[in-house]
This record gives sequence, structure tokens and C-alpha cells, in this order.
Amino acid sequence: MLILLGSFLALMILGVPVAIAMAVASLAFILISGTVPDVILAQRMIAGVESFPLLAVPFFILAGNLMNIAGVTGRIYSFAVALVGWMRGGLAQVNIIGSVIFSGMSGTAIADAAGIGTIEIKAMKDHGYPMDVAVGVTAASATLGPIIPPSLPFVIYGMMANTSIGALFLGGVIPGVVMTLFMMGTVAVFARLRNWGSDSKFSWRTLGSAGIEVVVVFGFPVLAYVLVYWAGLSVNVAIGLALAGLLALDYYFDFSAVMALMTPVILIGGMTLGWFTPTEAAAAAVIWSLFLGLVRYRSMTLRSLTKATFDTIETTASVLFIVTAASIFAWLLTVSNTAQILSDLILGFTQNKWVFLILVNLLLLFIGCFLDTIAAITIVVPILLPIALKLGVDPIHFGLIMTLNLMIGLLHPPLGMVLFVLSRVAKLSVEQTTMAILPWLIPLFMALFAITFIPELTLWLPRTMGMLR
Repeated sequence: MLILLGSFLALMILGVPVAIAMAVASLAFILISGTVPDVILAQRMIAGVESFPLLAVPFFILAGNLMNIAGVTGRIYSFAVALVGWMRGGLAQVNIIGSVIFSGMSGTAIADAAGIGTIEIKAMKDHGYPMDVAVGVTAASATLGPIIPPSLPFVIYGMMANTSIGALFLGGVIPGVVMTLFMMGTVAVFARLRNWGSDSKFSWRTLGSAGIEVVVVFGFPVLAYVLVYWAGLSVNVAIGLALAGLLALDYYFDFSAVMALMTPVILIGGMTLGWFTPTEAAAAAVIWSLFLGLVRYRSMTLRSLTKATFDTIETTASVLFIVTAASIFAWLLTVSNTAQILSDLILGFTQNKWVFLILVNLLLLFIGCFLDTIAAITIVVPILLPIALKLGVDPIHFGLIMTLNLMIGLLHPPLGMVLFVLSRVAKLSVEQTTMAILPWLIPLFMALFAITFIPELTLWLPRTMGMLR
């Protein structure tokens, strides 16, 4: 245990990338202990990525990259302005709503911050908002990415915990809404205290137009459901007819964001109705992104498509390298009895599940500051999930708690990736960006408290849709 954890922590302190630190620490343990055959290293690396659910990872990453080059972000922003720009602190509210919508396509906080966040920060700065406010609200709203489905951390957690990824996706919907409301309430308070005005004129016509787009979007799955279960058509024919009707409406009325808003509806609706698995949903997201960029908006070029593909390869390679290294590390934690020692230590301290969840929150908030999200999930799940199950914590609920904690960790130094992305976008130092984010941690901690101690916020929807007993 000392060799494994000691070498890992020493390498992290020296600034070695987390994946390399885990791989070297694992190799050092195997060589020094002599109790594990060398071939185990290669076997565990292969086993770590030999998983069907992991196929969703490159597809979701590619879908997010394609959405960024398809002109979708600008349309989402325009739609959000029409919907909430007339409120006090309008562009701050737009920032949040835009992130909610974009979250349904990218599945990652970093893509959200780097994609639509770039547009939002510039617009808020041009309208006279202080840079610290623009950066803070963008950082806070970016954490919605992996909570509102689809979500890459949910895919990794579902694989590690051997639980339903579809149920995790559904479990994130209501917590995502709660986080959104808390953040919008925080903006309203700041707007009142700092006397912010609205950033666009209130217009019933504009608001009505945005409302019609929402109705059209949610009318699509309703129409598809009616065609399948009432008219008796096959799923493929029903989806085809519903899409044809949607395309006709969008072409005739030239809606600003209907086709972009359809992405999360297609993904969640398809999984909920059992039409495709989460992995197939990821592939569907890529197909839809290509359709928007190449056919509907015609904003993609061969050059931009090639760049998105290579960016996806690079990001996927880094994610899977972390997964392979973390799977070796986590396996060695188990076979060396380190996981059991830590488990006994925690269970010796408390047998109360609420006290346990408080300790888990504190531990994960700390871990999130130092470990990459994917690595943290891969390492921590084999240690903490068995304890959670013994104490009666549902694995879906535990997955939401873990993911939200690690998302908050993305906003903190020394390894907070969202922090570094926004620091570069806003051209501020890391210290200035950190101070800008601090006030916006309040709604995130409020949401974390609610999600931790009200399990039904997470479990009600997947249970109602028949994904949980």
C-alpha cells in the first residue's frame, strides 16, 4: 500500500500527469512486490478499455466537436436571449440557459466552457458586465454539462459500477433542473444587489416564438410515440415521419434553434422508450450533428470536419489512456487489500449512511482538486461503492453525488480544467479566475446538499420510467 500510494502521490507532487503517475506507480508496485506477474500490467490495460459502453465516449466527444463547428452554438445563444434575455441580469441568465441546452449535446463541462462559453463571455463583456462575473457564471453553468444527459462521466461510472447508464442519464435530469434554478436564483440576487438591468427588450412576440420552438421540439417525441403505439407503425417509420414533419416546420418557419434543441430530446427519448442503448444514442448524436452541419445549416467544410475528427482522436486517446492507467491502479488497490483497509476504516468510523455521504462529499471535493474526473471515478468507485451499497445508498444516487463533486473540482486549482480553459478564454490569471468563480460556488454547494440528502431528486424519474425497481 505504501509503495503504491506513496509513489503515486510523490509523482503527482512532482507535476507528473495523472495517467503517467498511476501507470508508473502501478509498475513500481509490480516490480518491487514481486507478487504480481508482469503480464498482469498488459492484461489489465486491455481489460480496462475492453468495454462496450466505452464506445460511447468517442462518439459523444465527436458529437460535441461537430456541434461546435456546425454553427449550433450561435443559434442556441440567440434562442436563450429570446427566452430569458429580458430578465434582470439578462445575459447572465442567458449564459445559464445556453449551457443547459448545450449540455444536452456535448456531455462535458470543458466542451461547454470552450464552446458556447466563449460566446457568452464576450457578449457579457461587450454589454458592460465585469469580467469576473462573466467568468464566474460561465464556470458555474459549465458544470451542468456532465449532470444533464448525455454525460461522459456517467458512461465511465456506469461501466465501473456495473449499473444502467440509461438510468444514470435519466437520474441527472431533475438534479440538472435544480442546479439551473439555484444558479438562476443567484443571478437574480446579484442583479438586485448590483442593479443590473435587462439586455434585451421584453416582447411577447419574441417570447412566444421561443415558446413555440420549445413546443415543437417536445411535440416530436409525442408524435413519434403516438405513431408507434396508437397507429401501430414501426419505430423506424414513426421516427422518419415525425422527423419529416419537424424538418418541414423548421424549413418553412426558419426557427432559430429547433434542430439544435432536438439533440437531447432524441437521445433521452430514444433511450427512455428503449429504441436504442446509450452507446447507440452516442452514434445517433454524431449522425444528427453531421446532418445539421452538412445538410440543414451547411456550415461544415471538409477542413473543419477533419479538424473535429482529429480533435476527437486526441481527446479520446487521452481519456482512454487515463482509463487504462486507472484500471491497473484500481485493481492493484483491490488485490493489495488497500481498498479493504480503507473500507474497514470508514465503516469503523460510522455505520450511518448520511454521515458516510457527508464524508464522501468532503473526500471527493478534495480529490476533485487533484485528480482528473475520469481517473477519480475509476479509482474511487471500487473503494467507495461497496461501502455505499452496504449502507443502503442507491448506486444511481451515489453516481450523481460523485459526478457533481468532481465537477465542482474542475473549478479549483491545481488541476481544474474548466478553470484553465476560462482563464485562457478570458485572458485572466489563474488566481483572478479562481477569485471570480468563488461566489458562484454557493449555488453549486446548495445543489450538492439537496441532491445528497433528497435521493428522490435523482431516483424519481428513472423509477417512474421503469428503469429502477
